[in-house]
Amino acid sequence: MSDKSFLDWPFFEPRHRDLAAALDAWCAVNLPVDHGDVDAACRKLVAMLGQGGWLRHSGAGEGERLDVRTLCLIRETLARHDGLADFAFAMQGLGMGPVSLFGTPAQRAWLDRTRTGTAIPAFALTEPLSGSDVAATATTATRVQGGWLIEGEKTWISNGGIADVYIVFARTGEAPGAKGLSAFLMPADSPGLEIAERLEVIAPHPLARLRLSGVVLPEAALIGKPGEGFKLAMSVLDVFRSTVGAAALGFARRALDEAVARVTSRRIQGQALSELQMVQGHLADMALKIDAAALLVYRAAWTKDSGAARVTREAAMAKLYATEAAQEVIDIAVQLHGGEGVRHGSVVESLYREIRALRIYEGASDVQRVVIARSLLG
Repeated sequence: MSDKSFLDWPFFEPRHRDLAAALDAWCAVNLPVDHGDVDAACRKLVAMLGQGGWLRHSGAGEGERLDVRTLCLIRETLARHDGLADFAFAMQGLGMGPVSLFGTPAQRAWLDRTRTGTAIPAFALTEPLSGSDVAATATTATRVQGGWLIEGEKTWISNGGIADVYIVFARTGEAPGAKGLSAFLMPADSPGLEIAERLEVIAPHPLARLRLSGVVLPEAALIGKPGEGFKLAMSVLDVFRSTVGAAALGFARRALDEAVARVTSRRIQGQALSELQMVQGHLADMALKIDAAALLVYRAAWTKDSGAARVTREAAMAKLYATEAAQEVIDIAVQLHGGEGVRHGSVVESLYREIRALRIYEGASDVQRVVIARSLLG
C-alpha cells in the first residue's frame, strides 16, 4: 500500500484528499486494462475516464481555471496503477491545453468533447529538426483567401493516428524565431493531413509522424492571435510540466511498493531480504527520493494554483528531479527483484520502460537544467 501521508501536507485542501481517495478506489476496480492493442486500449481508457468523470479535470470549463494540484494527484494515482491510463489522461489535458487556456467559444466545443471522453486531442509541436528548440519550427501557415494554408511535418506526436483533433504550431512570420509562431486547431479529417508513419517506442504509446500537405484551415482555426504560438505553448507547458513529475512520482511509488513486497517475502540464507542492512539502505534511498520529488512537484502545483503568473523555474525543478529520481528508484527496484526484475511483463520491468520517456518529453532533463540556470542568472 503506497504511502498516503503526503496528502496531509499543507499544499492540499480537503477536496484534494477526497479526490485522491475516490480515484484510487476507482483505479483499483478498473485498472490496468489490456495493453495488447495500444490504440484500442487508449480509446477505451479515454472513454472510461470520461464516464468516470475524471476527464472534467483535464480542462477548464467556462469561467473555471485549471487546478494543477488536482492534475498532479490524478496523474500520480493513475501512473501508480497503469502507465497507459496516465498517458490517456495527460494527453486529454495537454492536447487541449491551448484551447482550455486561450480558445474561443466555438473552439471550446472540442473541449466539451475531450472532457467527456468522446474526442481525443493531440499537441503537435515537435518536428524532425526542432524538438526542445521550438524557435526552429519550420512548418508554415500562410494566409490565403478565407483562412490559412499549412505545410510541413510534425513528429513524435502523442495520440498521432488516433486523435480526432490536432493543435498544430506553425510559423506565420510576424517576427524571427519563437515570436513568429501561431497555433491552429486542425480536425483529423482535414484534407492534406496524413499519418506518414506510426512510431514504436519501448513503452508502447500511440505516436506518429504527421505530414501536412496543402491543409487549408478557416480563419476561425487560429487559437489566440497571430504570433502568439510560442506564448501559448509555454503557458500550457507551465501548467502541465509539473504533472510529468507527478506521473514519475506515481511510477516511483509503485516501484517502492513492489520492492518492499519483494524483500519482505523473499528469503536468503534463512532470513528475509529486508533483514539485510544493504537492502534497508536501498529502501531508505528510495523513500528519500520519493519524498523530495513529491515536495518539489506539489510546491510547483501549489504555487501555480495560488495565483503565480508563471512557475517556469518551479516546474522545471519538479520535472527534472522527479523524473531523474524515479528512474533511480525504479532501477533499484529492478535490482532488488533479481531475474524477476528483467522478466518482460513484470511490474518493475514495465515501470523501467515507462519512466525513460518522461526524462525526454515536455523538455528533456538537460533543457530543464538550462531553464533553471537561466532563472538564476537572469
